[in-house]
Amino acid sequence: MAEQLNDSPFEIIDGDSHIGLVLLADHATNHLPAEYGRLGLPESAFARHIAYDIGIEGLTRSLAARLGVPAVLSRFSRLLIDPNRGEDDPTLIMRISDGAIIPGNHPISQEEWRHRLETYHRPYHGAVSQVIGNVAAATGKAPLVISLHSFTPTWKGVSRPWHITVLWDSDDRAVRPLLAALGGIPGVVTADNEPYDGALRGDTMFRHCMTAGIPHALIEVRQDEIGDEAGIALWAARLAPILAELNANGSLHTYQTFPSRTGPY
Repeated sequence: MAEQLNDSPFEIIDGDSHIGLVLLADHATNHLPAEYGRLGLPESAFARHIAYDIGIEGLTRSLAARLGVPAVLSRFSRLLIDPNRGEDDPTLIMRISDGAIIPGNHPISQEEWRHRLETYHRPYHGAVSQVIGNVAAATGKAPLVISLHSFTPTWKGVSRPWHITVLWDSDDRAVRPLLAALGGIPGVVTADNEPYDGALRGDTMFRHCMTAGIPHALIEVRQDEIGDEAGIALWAARLAPILAELNANGSLHTYQTFPSRTGPY
């Protein structure tokens, strides 16, 4: 049974820890606790990328079911606090996002900042640590961790040509074979470290994988590719065998640290 409460900052989807694979979805939903209303934003803001990664909740659930592996999903909008940012990152709680001023976040007291950190951000990362630890204990090896995100088809009027990309810092153990497999899908355009740089100090991959020497990759899917059930089903069918084959590579399941491009640990 999945671990989920209406007010929980995370959801754990159960799976077979002995498989050795963990899925993460930092920006799964646009949910806000009732006491925050809409943070002073119009309802339309919550259908946009500023609130969550469109299509990723459905894709993560489908992949977890197909692969039989555990997954951790955030249950709060990144507008409240961004789980894919370090605790000392100034963009942890955004005052302005993609041109939209967020009245409920500016001004913000130190007490409220701390409350969101302790109530939402830290419990989510506690759940991520728990699931990764469970898989490591079950297998006696380093798990493979795949984080799932989505990106907008255009940015500032410029079209983004990639259908799916992979972000990473300096550990390319899972990245290189993953990019090769994605590049082999007919008609699919892929790239590494587009449209963002995967070296982000303190983010989820840095915190749970880079510093621990755990093999990992962050997958970004263009949102119009997974904007409906048909798109989600298509990409789940494409990605499931790729991730299964990647995970079956026993040489990946070792602990090996790499110097981060963001600087010393």
